Amino acid sequence: MINTIDLFAGCGGLTEGFKQNGNYNTIACVEWDKVPYDTLLHRFKTKWGYKDADERILRFDIQRTNELLCGWDDDEYGKSDGLDMLVSKYGGSVDLIVGGPPCQAYSVAGRVRDENGMKNDYRNYLFEHYIEVVNHYAPKAFIFENVPGMLSAAPGDGSERIANRIQKQFSEAGYVIVDNLNDAVVDFTEYGVPQNRKRVILLGLSKKIYNSEAMSQLKRFYHEILPMYKISSVSTVADAISDLPELYPFDSPVRINGKQYSHSLPPNGSVNNHTARYNNSREISLFKLLAEDIQSGRFEYTSSDALKKLYTSLTGRQSNVHKYYVLRWDEPSNTIPAHLYKDGLRHIHPDPDQARSITVREAARLQTFPDDYEFISKTALDYKLIGNAVPPLFAKALADALMQLFQ
Repeated sequence: MINTIDLFAGCGGLTEGFKQNGNYNTIACVEWDKVPYDTLLHRFKTKWGYKDADERILRFDIQRTNELLCGWDDDEYGKSDGLDMLVSKYGGSVDLIVGGPPCQAYSVAGRVRDENGMKNDYRNYLFEHYIEVVNHYAPKAFIFENVPGMLSAAPGDGSERIANRIQKQFSEAGYVIVDNLNDAVVDFTEYGVPQNRKRVILLGLSKKIYNSEAMSQLKRFYHEILPMYKISSVSTVADAISDLPELYPFDSPVRINGKQYSHSLPPNGSVNNHTARYNNSREISLFKLLAEDIQSGRFEYTSSDALKKLYTSLTGRQSNVHKYYVLRWDEPSNTIPAHLYKDGLRHIHPDPDQARSITVREAARLQTFPDDYEFISKTALDYKLIGNAVPPLFAKALADALMQLFQ
């Protein structure tokens, strides 16, 4: 078994794929945000049968690295003996560390939205705490996942790209990563994910273990082993969600058990997390108009200019970017982002009769979470943690490829 720690674990998309492989012993997962932490803890208890999940799934701030390693007693995060104790108890040593710091500070979209281009965001430097943990346990390898925008981000005074800093600090910690970081950019559609999503998947190999073979093994991994898990045809929105129960708009909102709904509910026991978010009558009319435009083949509202004009006519406001997008049945979805928790305007269901944005379960399916993966907050925050996750289908391919490299 490969002893593994997951940092910045979120709701567990990366670890889900590694658990599905069956050859990885998850010593611990670390996540500071309570909503994804609760979901991940629930998954380990109900799906994977961890009776000691409360001990292994840690809610704590990785910026307090020494306490994370040695233990803490805290009003916010509770009490734990720390990672060192868990490693000693459940593995003895660490073979692999996986995870990726929050990507908002590196993403191009995040930089556009922030008035300072995210240059002063503390999340720019969370990777340094990841490296501290890697340096402490000296695993044979690590996986560091992030957005492609990481390759161009230059926080602070802008004098140094974050990618150069990451390369330098991992090297100082005793690890080799590829010289050309573009080799580490992976298109998830090539691995069966029905969603246009690219990510940087940095594999680091220990200089101490791999010696002069490290770079050749890295090139073998990216150019030979991982590509073996590509699929022959692209998965589409229809492949992912077309079999889910249809949810149609009511003539007027309906209150059920104290909560207001704009659309019908799925049959009891059909699939969890498949309830339409509330949409007002103007949104329902808009969704129907845009989806019909695609279905009919008119395509009057597919250009950015047409969509921006429509937005202005509906709201009286101007926007530099178009706000609306209808998913296409016969194509992969656009990227499922964390921003989806705020609204679903860029993730409109393709069926004009349903006239709605996608549900939590549909977002989860487009991220390749299995249907038995329960998102338990019962709020729009479920969209956020789904959008932040690594698709488990790709994570499984990654886990399989790593096993092949290790063997």
